Amino acid sequence: MITSSQNPKLKLVRALQGRPKERSEAGAFLAEGVRLIEEALSAEWPIRFVLYSDGISERGLVLVSKLRNAGFEVDDVAGDLLQAVSETENSQGILAVLELSNLPIPDQPNFILIPDQIRDPGNLGTLIRTASAAGVQAILLPPETTDAFAPKVVRAGMGGHFWLPIHTMEWDEIERVSKGAGLQMFLADMYGQTCWEADFSVPLALIIGGEAEGASQQARELTNSIVSIPMPGEAESLNASVAGAVLMFEVVRQRN
Repeated sequence: MITSSQNPKLKLVRALQGRPKERSEAGAFLAEGVRLIEEALSAEWPIRFVLYSDGISERGLVLVSKLRNAGFEVDDVAGDLLQAVSETENSQGILAVLELSNLPIPDQPNFILIPDQIRDPGNLGTLIRTASAAGVQAILLPPETTDAFAPKVVRAGMGGHFWLPIHTMEWDEIERVSKGAGLQMFLADMYGQTCWEADFSVPLALIIGGEAEGASQQARELTNSIVSIPMPGEAESLNASVAGAVLMFEVVRQRN
């Protein structure tokens, strides 16, 4: 059992909760909670090690047994130590350090999401979760968008990270990938053709702008079409993750 807060594994966990640089240098990120680790195992995502404590649920104990039987490194940690490094107020008693890697982007994608200047971790995580559900084939993250592998984003993503290619890129790379696949670039904005009238049956990239400032100038320069969501009520705008969900599933509706 790990009983010292100076244990190297606990030190790594604390480092991975910090800046993107720490995760990049370590080549790892965190997944906390039974469901997330179950998703990682199901997706055959590379797991470096798992830590658990005596506060774990029965479902969690079953997961620990599966992980050990599969040959993964699993360590018992004193409960107060695991809670101290947990990002959640009430830890589920299990977390994993996973390899930081990217799934490959398909050769000819026809549905890409570009969250531009999305800085709220909850919004980005929810967009990732929704994109996974809607059949998005890749997510391209421009500069000024928060790190997709930060702990809060991973939690909000609810496993979407393990099934979707998520790549951080400069705008020239995003342009190269999008044009190479022949994608129509649709930008969500308050002023534009309504999404019910837009043709989402074509191969496309959907750009969702940030909560405070909307889309960047670079995004607007790449845009072919601007689309809006009709809002007959009094609200001025929608949360970025909600707007993204409406538009992604309008793509699903039109294509089905």
